[in-house]
Amino acid sequence: MKPIRSALLAVMIACGLAASPVTFAKPPVMEAGTPAVAVGPQYDTTHVYVAPEDYDRFTDSFVATFGGSKSKQGVFQVTPTTSQTMSQLVFTPVGTISVFGFKTPMPYPFGAERTGYLVTDMDAAVNAARAHGADVVVDTFPDPIGRDAVIQWPGGVNMQLYWHTQAPHYDALQTVPENRVYVSAQSVHKLVHDFVKFSHGKVVSDDLKAPGVEIGRPDDTYRRIRIESGFGKMTVLVTDGHLPYPFGRETTGYEVSKLDETLQKAKAAGVTVLVPPFESDGREAAIVQFPGGYVAEIHASVAK
Repeated sequence: MKPIRSALLAVMIACGLAASPVTFAKPPVMEAGTPAVAVGPQYDTTHVYVAPEDYDRFTDSFVATFGGSKSKQGVFQVTPTTSQTMSQLVFTPVGTISVFGFKTPMPYPFGAERTGYLVTDMDAAVNAARAHGADVVVDTFPDPIGRDAVIQWPGGVNMQLYWHTQAPHYDALQTVPENRVYVSAQSVHKLVHDFVKFSHGKVVSDDLKAPGVEIGRPDDTYRRIRIESGFGKMTVLVTDGHLPYPFGRETTGYEVSKLDETLQKAKAAGVTVLVPPFESDGREAAIVQFPGGYVAEIHASVAK
């Protein structure tokens, strides 16, 4: 039988019915690219949580500092389980914020997400986030005007994705705010790689020895990565977590034309300057706290 099998195999090879798996192997299947789902940075809001008694004082101080207007305030359920919160959008030339003031206990994990990103297709966005390494910590759920989900990127970076039944139309921003993300050296590579793929963005700078004054440690250096995408700007600050207060508490950096003037308006509106202005990387920056506790970075370009 052995000679017959050998002869039969030889005939099959000669006729092309059997082939070497190396010579005729199929090309590897490449991972399909995921669609771009960003709408624009004016639709990507920082989420701010304040106590109901501080709500109006906070939103008034934010508008007094940056200019702009407020949407109609209401009380809604914006979580998949029972809750009630005051909710309002604040539109400014330097960024949009979503403000929440819960009148009931706040369901987990809400309050930990730093931003809400409007997407063109919720299912496609959630699938893309999963494909690029995000954990979906709150699966898709309906809200009064659309659908939402909460995802988490490596390094513990939570953000909300949202989609509206009727597409909103907001004015373009004068300057695009930066989402300020503090992560460890162990998490930074995966975070940057995964988020850039998901957002169809790009790394615009990666400074391995950025001035430590930017994180409250003027005698040291640290790594700073800047990313830009259809969702706006993200600044990734890679640290060992040894941060003096209030560094790491600010989730967003707002770009203004004149820092001194903005800080004067802020202080007149009851805002506290936590870190006085300092210069670094072609900008002058300060960190402030608004009534209700919201901490933010504000910066302006320094004339060369």
